[in-house]
Amino acid sequence: MLAPREIDEYILPTERRVIRVRVHWSTLLWDMTQTALALGLLVAIQRYVPASLVLDNLTWYAGLVVVVRLTIIVMLWWVERIVITDKRVMLSTGIITHNIGMMPLGKVTDLTFRRTLTGRMMGYGTMVIESAGQIQALNQIDFMPRPEEIYEALAELIFGDKKQTRSHLLSKPKR
Repeated sequence: MLAPREIDEYILPTERRVIRVRVHWSTLLWDMTQTALALGLLVAIQRYVPASLVLDNLTWYAGLVVVVRLTIIVMLWWVERIVITDKRVMLSTGIITHNIGMMPLGKVTDLTFRRTLTGRMMGYGTMVIESAGQIQALNQIDFMPRPEEIYEALAELIFGDKKQTRSHLLSKPKR
């Protein structure tokens, strides 16, 4: 599994990591709900259907598949990282096939974020990063945690005064 420090191997010696976050945990809610409902259904089948060896085996293996599925989804969420350096934005995903989407900050022409009512209540938003004339590998990040904080840091890196940006970012704690 990709540890947080291993994502730093993709950072060049000439750049500095500013922000490293994981996609918001609320992306797991639907999968956890499905797992709970499936396990509840399997328990109900075990309880209310007459016992048989075949049924016991089928429900046990179905429960195992449901739990393994959720485990894999949580592992994929765990390794997915959003990394912002002073030169680029990267999205790292995948366990077996590792993918890194990247956009240089010099190509960014517009930066916006959106928050739904649910996003405001739970603390996530969607960050849209646009570049001149082409769709980049990384143009929209859904379920970005603390979007205002990240938006301000990115805007300062992209559009702010370079001297002020460096001193301001050095005083902020890294996450």
